[in-house]
Amino acid sequence: MSFVAQPLGSRALLSLLVLSIACAHVPKRNPLPEEHVEDAEVLGIPRARFWGDVPPPWMPDWWEKSDAEIKARYSGVYGREHNYLAISGGGENGAFAGGLLLGWAEAGDRPEFTAVTGISAGALIAPFAFLGTEYDSALREILDQLNPDAVLDKRRTLKGLRSDAMASTEPLRRLIETYIDQEMMERIAEEHRKGRELSIGTTNLDSMRSVNWRIGRIANSGHPGALELIQQVILASASIPGAFPPVLIEVQVGDERFDELHVDGGAASQVFLYPAGLNWKAILEKLQVRGRPKVYLIRNSRLDPMYEQVDNKLFPIAGRSIESLVRTQGIGDLHNIYLKTCRDGLDFNLAYIPADFVEKSREEFDPEYMKSLFDMAFDRAGAGYPWEELPPELKEVPPSCR
Repeated sequence: MSFVAQPLGSRALLSLLVLSIACAHVPKRNPLPEEHVEDAEVLGIPRARFWGDVPPPWMPDWWEKSDAEIKARYSGVYGREHNYLAISGGGENGAFAGGLLLGWAEAGDRPEFTAVTGISAGALIAPFAFLGTEYDSALREILDQLNPDAVLDKRRTLKGLRSDAMASTEPLRRLIETYIDQEMMERIAEEHRKGRELSIGTTNLDSMRSVNWRIGRIANSGHPGALELIQQVILASASIPGAFPPVLIEVQVGDERFDELHVDGGAASQVFLYPAGLNWKAILEKLQVRGRPKVYLIRNSRLDPMYEQVDNKLFPIAGRSIESLVRTQGIGDLHNIYLKTCRDGLDFNLAYIPADFVEKSREEFDPEYMKSLFDMAFDRAGAGYPWEELPPELKEVPPSCR
């Protein structure tokens, strides 16, 4: 018998690949049992989060509060005009939101936002946008530092296939810990006490549902683990499944501890405002909001279909299919939000990467591409950004929204 190595057939290669993945070393889990999904808490902080597809379970208690209690609790937003900002995911395209926000401030009419939400790339930007122009220099710094080395540490293909992702996000974790620090958390808590809301979206993979994390409430909890939890949530929101490792977040039920698996909020929604089942019009009345609230949506993506010849191979086909899914999901999210603004009497305003921006990224988090995108958004916002009043494909306001 010859001991010279023989070429492996396709079935043998597939068997080796499956075996290598099956034997992979990944963080050991103690997953939350299904029967405790609704009553698990994080750090023992009540009302720190809620499912993104249904109203918070504590809303009945909120409706019972007296006008005096509401006015005292929401002193910074009660009886005032409201402006809401929602920032989508988009990876390196987050430079668009950064440029728009800083250019908007340069124009001198960027409002203070009553509530800010963020997903994925938007989760990195949302805390800075929430705290206002005093944090614009820090936002510019973090955007300037976003390059491949500052975001991810690529693993070799086989190692990636045998683990939980193709890259490690340790560099991104360190970047988040540098900028989302104790001082920022205290400022977020201060604004939360005035009634302003900062929310970050993740996807709970076990439950296949979006989760809205109330960052201000966590920051204001006084818990010694609050800052680490906030950093974890932001990292999880930016962790693209498969590319980046998921984040295990510890939860507790009574004295027992378990974990939940959280990934990029974009796996459930590309951008969010509030659950459809929430009676926002009644909330506005209870808060005695002045005028018509404005909703600003920043979609860090182009919305027009982009033609590109695809190689008839596994990875190009899979990658292009995911890009198509993300694009159409994002458009659907915008239409969903638009319908809610129509129903609740809010002023809809949308920004997205225009079709005439033709620069292409040459690698993940390409600094030159991001700078061009940032500069374009900055210049257009500085000159008065032309916000869209309708989501794509709608040519006129539907009769139900007039």
